[in-house]
Amino acid sequence: MTSFDPKRPDFAPYGFTCELWRPTPMPRPDRHNEIEINLLRSGLVTYLLGGRKVQVAAQRLSVFWAAIPHQILSFEDTTEYFVVTLPLAWFLQCKLPDQLVKPLLHGEVIAESIDTRAAADIELLSRWEQDFREPGESLRKAVLLELEARLLRLAVTTPSATSRRPRPGHRAVSHAGLSKVEQMACFIAQRYTQPLSVEEIGEVVGLHPNYAMNLFKKTFGITLVNYITQHRVSHAQRLLATTDAKIVDIALASGFTSTSRFNAAFDAECGCSPRAYRREHQLTD
Repeated sequence: MTSFDPKRPDFAPYGFTCELWRPTPMPRPDRHNEIEINLLRSGLVTYLLGGRKVQVAAQRLSVFWAAIPHQILSFEDTTEYFVVTLPLAWFLQCKLPDQLVKPLLHGEVIAESIDTRAAADIELLSRWEQDFREPGESLRKAVLLELEARLLRLAVTTPSATSRRPRPGHRAVSHAGLSKVEQMACFIAQRYTQPLSVEEIGEVVGLHPNYAMNLFKKTFGITLVNYITQHRVSHAQRLLATTDAKIVDIALASGFTSTSRFNAAFDAECGCSPRAYRREHQLTD
């Protein structure tokens, strides 16, 4: 596993960033192999994350794995917000508690549940944003130490899977309010590990397959097939990082019909082979 040296000044190529973003609807789903932290001073941002609509509320430190296809659909009363990105390998090396790591790698958004931490978090991320713009090594090393400590505090307040309830910082939106395209994305997110055809997806939402394909591409800027592939590759990334399963078994468990198709799709999405990805990111005891 590659070590990310906090003394290196060129953090951005390795995924370490802390910036203020102005929210804007995303024309297509994005995915990048990093843990992403969002913190809104005010308002609300609605994501389509892994085929589910999720609303991230203001003043709640919220974390998700950005390798899951995600897209900002809308926002309310939010002029700018903090976005922090962390390399997955660094995040896994922190050996944080399972109640934080496992749900993140399964596509959940974890949000801070303690109201009184909002002001401190805004101050903390404001400082990180300034520190990342400063030259030198010491401040960046301090940021990494503070990042690890903050994530550990978040893990402590994150309930286990058996006791997890909807968190106050975000909520899933019911399928009743979804458009046809969003319904297709939800269906794919639920079924991508199984054989899927455009005909089946169109039938589920009551659309002709050709119309369904064109509508999806027009709305999300990505084909149905590529969207399915993104989900399958993200699933494989999680298994490669967290299990010792054979490559062929991971390919089949992720919805691919052969290792050759899996290898080609994985290289196209991640820029490396599944074996190389595992060497870089596998979580070890």
